[in-house]
Amino acid sequence: MIEWPKDMVQLKGLAQATTVELLACLVRSGTRNRGPLEIAEELLDIYPSLIELEAAGVGGLEKAPGVGKAKALQIMAGLELGRRLVTEPKWVRPVVRSPDDAAELLMEEMRLYQQEHFICLYLNTKNEVISKKTLFIGGLNTSIVHPRDIFREAIRCSAASFIAVHNHPSGDPTPSREDIEVSERMVEAGRLIGISCIDHLVIGHGQFISMKQRGFM
Repeated sequence: MIEWPKDMVQLKGLAQATTVELLACLVRSGTRNRGPLEIAEELLDIYPSLIELEAAGVGGLEKAPGVGKAKALQIMAGLELGRRLVTEPKWVRPVVRSPDDAAELLMEEMRLYQQEHFICLYLNTKNEVISKKTLFIGGLNTSIVHPRDIFREAIRCSAASFIAVHNHPSGDPTPSREDIEVSERMVEAGRLIGISCIDHLVIGHGQFISMKQRGFM
């Protein structure tokens, strides 16, 4: 049995839902005499366009039958999010074409960390950064850094490849044996899964080392 309105919207998909159905999702619940769809329909009878609906504000909406202040706030919050989506400056994804590009994105952030942080930059087929995730904090070793956690995020964001980055709080970016072993495991797992680990950077104070350029992967 379909429970209106959220079940119908879920079945149809947000893009295919009518304005009444979407508005009913913001209304969420009905009253003793009116369901959320009825409340939404009556609101659109009073305010036929979304522009008029937004212009009414909380004060106007709360006076409509079955609405009240709480529902009016919910509706206005949804409309405000839509307005911000339209007016928000478009985010330009950073492009990583070299180890220097990747280091530049994270050097300032990571060089002052007092603990080791292991971060992955996930890239699409254009080498644009589509996700940045801190996966581990603490001493870097093969028992803590597990490929499962690295590739779970890669699969979630549909990454084509990734760059691993971690810092040395000592300030010396010289790779340790553990760093090299972690790099080898990531490369091997990437080959099996089909998502390439294209580099592993070690960040120090104002300097970094690319494991790829050093021939460790």
